Amino acid sequence: MASRKKKSVNALQEIYDSIMESLSRIKPLLDDPKHPDFPSVMQDLNQVASLAENFTEQRPKFSRSSWNDLADSLDQEGVNLWNISGLLRKYPQENSEAHTGGLRLAAFRLVEAGLEVKPAIETLIHVLQLASKTGMTLCDLGNNLVASSVLTSAAKFEEQLRNATDSEGTHRQAIASATVVYFSGRMEAAWKEGNHTVADYMSRKITDDNQRLNLLPPHAREHLAFKLHQIGRSILREPAVQDGSKPADAVQWLQRAFSIADQLEDTAVSGIAELKITILRTMARAYFLSESYDRAESVLDELIPTIDASNDHASSEYQELRWLRLAVLKRRKAGDPAVLDAFKSIIDHMAFSETSITDVLQELKTYGSHHTLVTAVNQHCLEQSLRRHTTEPDHIHRLVLSQIIHSSKDEDHARAMKTLESTLTSVCEADVELPSVPTTACLTLLWQYGGRHYKAKRWSEAADWYITGSHKLFRTNSPSSAAKCFRKAALCHIEKREYAQASTVIRRCPTNEAPTHYVIFLAAVHQGLEEEAIRAIHDMLKAPDFDRKMLLLATQISHRSEMKGVLLAVLESLLKTLKIGSNGEVVIEALTLVRCIIKLVLNLLAEPAANKPVLIDTVVNQFRTARILTEAASTQKMMSLVLKDISWLWRTAYNCAVQGCSEWENAGDQISELFGIAGELLEASCHASPLDTDANLYLHLAHATFAAVSGRVFWAREILMTVGAITDERLNAIITEIKTAKAKVTDISTKIILHETEDSDRIPYILHALRIYEAEISVQLKEWKNLSQIVEEVAHTGPLAIGTYEAIADILWLDKACPVSVLYRCLEAILRASLEHSAFSVEKFSRWLRAICTISLARDTPADRVKAIGYVEQALGVIEAHSDSEEPYPMDERQWLLATSYNTGTECLQSVFTL
Repeated sequence: MASRKKKSVNALQEIYDSIMESLSRIKPLLDDPKHPDFPSVMQDLNQVASLAENFTEQRPKFSRSSWNDLADSLDQEGVNLWNISGLLRKYPQENSEAHTGGLRLAAFRLVEAGLEVKPAIETLIHVLQLASKTGMTLCDLGNNLVASSVLTSAAKFEEQLRNATDSEGTHRQAIASATVVYFSGRMEAAWKEGNHTVADYMSRKITDDNQRLNLLPPHAREHLAFKLHQIGRSILREPAVQDGSKPADAVQWLQRAFSIADQLEDTAVSGIAELKITILRTMARAYFLSESYDRAESVLDELIPTIDASNDHASSEYQELRWLRLAVLKRRKAGDPAVLDAFKSIIDHMAFSETSITDVLQELKTYGSHHTLVTAVNQHCLEQSLRRHTTEPDHIHRLVLSQIIHSSKDEDHARAMKTLESTLTSVCEADVELPSVPTTACLTLLWQYGGRHYKAKRWSEAADWYITGSHKLFRTNSPSSAAKCFRKAALCHIEKREYAQASTVIRRCPTNEAPTHYVIFLAAVHQGLEEEAIRAIHDMLKAPDFDRKMLLLATQISHRSEMKGVLLAVLESLLKTLKIGSNGEVVIEALTLVRCIIKLVLNLLAEPAANKPVLIDTVVNQFRTARILTEAASTQKMMSLVLKDISWLWRTAYNCAVQGCSEWENAGDQISELFGIAGELLEASCHASPLDTDANLYLHLAHATFAAVSGRVFWAREILMTVGAITDERLNAIITEIKTAKAKVTDISTKIILHETEDSDRIPYILHALRIYEAEISVQLKEWKNLSQIVEEVAHTGPLAIGTYEAIADILWLDKACPVSVLYRCLEAILRASLEHSAFSVEKFSRWLRAICTISLARDTPADRVKAIGYVEQALGVIEAHSDSEEPYPMDERQWLLATSYNTGTECLQSVFTL
């Protein structure tokens, strides 16, 4: 028996020796971490801990006296290792945490091995604290199995300490502190092991005993609250389950943490306020995730004023709380005022950036039906951006665009327009200028929304949207946009038949733009203001940005409105825009327009209240244009394409001139020109026609030519009667035209095909009249030589020569400046023609014969007397031939012949006697 005890004591000694041997290897290496054998320290420390634990287990089997000295030595070694671990924590190096854990484990096991059988309260407190700290260190290192073993040992010390008697209460605070540290360590270790039930139990052991908590120093309670918060926050980070148990569990932990932290508010410990804010922030999130929105809102209502008053009020963590408050209000379906306050809190404390603005705008999209709320938030955000635009990035344009987009969705149109006006005005009043690209984007949106209303025939709404685009905010970088907006708005009013309003709006546009005048034209047409519409068309042509398409549209509108005067002005303007050159299509288009204009003018002329002088000038001008276009077509060798047009034009010109002869007053010159143009167009048509020309066309050409000349002559006569004189230049022009017409008609008379018509006998009469016209103008010009040539020309014109000579003689007889030789020659020609064609009036013949005899006798030359005797003899022949006819030779002329013959014979006889 004695030998067995001795052998056991030797076993404790062996364990002790092994421990000391290991320590002898460890200590030198701890002083030199760079030693090559330093990595083996951890293995030796673990061995020491295992040997010390074995020593503790074997010790109860022996008497105290056998191991008391060994225990004291081990206790001292444990204290030394613990102190060394503190140095490592103070001066950390590579893998220092693992070494610290190993040192603490070995130190605790050595101290445990050196404990007395019945340790004092102070010793229990000390050992419990060592065990708790060692367990937490190992737990942090992830060595949960060993940590659990250590904490199990700590449980025994906690039980001993709980059962220990402290009658004087001198150790109450230390006991409380050590106990809480133990519970805290067990709680943390259990949590990390995943044993949430034990962790929760330990946390309750801590927080349920307020008396014990109050004994803890403030920094210990702060640390405890921090740990409880960490566990609560870690629960929220775990994957959520459908029943929401995780957030609910987190709430309990956070409530305990806040309860401890809240009791420290009156203490002098720094950082308590920040800790409470942190706990409340996590608690609010936990309430939110657990769908306890009322409690979440209560927490946030308590928290928001605090963080707003802090120096770091704009931090990202605090902004998350403000966003969380907004989310809570949203889930609670809170009223707009509360939500607005939440948004304002976010906006007032956020840094304006692309991300922050996007977050606000994205959130606002979820409140689309709350128009008043979204408008207020947008406006508040814009106001803040305007205040900061000089110091922070400019995001004003995004907010303006957002307000425009939101307003487009507002069912209350008046409210939407008021909102936009307020928004744009606030930007202007802040002296902020929108860049060109955002300006274009805003205008594009405004026009797009206005266009939607326009297509839906909501004219007033569309007009308001377009008018918004004319705001002065957009005029700096888009000066032309205002005019476009006004025009679009005016068009909306026109569609709504608010023509006066449309006129008022369009007057705000500059007057140098063609589209503006086009809209003015539309308004005037719809109001029946013909003169204003015509004026708008003329102004449109003068504008630098004129587009011919506007006139094409104006043509359709004028036609539908049945305002012929306006349609005429539009067609004339359209014709002016054509550039007649080498392009044959332009000529065709121009001729079509001329035809339309002429038809329209002729219709207007038929109206009772027509302004005939103006319309007559217009139609003549159009026929002049037609003549020019015909010449262009001929030059471009494209007459075959316009023959129908030219045929219509010459016929219309001819008929118009004929009608004008009876209906147009004081328009002789225009009528003559129309006949002339008709002749020119007809002649061009005849020359260009690939077929044989119809004889009737030649007759029409002769008639037109003659009518044109007749009109010129009649006009000259009228001038002479009213004024008394006419310029030689005009007379020369007329006589040139007469000669041209005479040559043209003469050429026509030679056409063989002409003789096949029944009316071909009109040509000689036309030539007869032309010669008389020529003689009449020649007398006015005192062109006696030309007149003599006319007289000679008439001699070869057949039976009509008599009438021609008669007319010429009448003209010459009345002109006192006519030379006697010219009159004499004409009279001779009359008598000769009369005798040759036996077609004359006896009475006129007697008068002509008296005149020519008088002239011959007045000359008083033998040759003239002989001619006079010859004419008297011809008279006797006429008297005899017509003695029994119904038109005998006039008696007074007979008596004149008798007296003149007798007197002339007496004078001749006397002259003979005198010789």
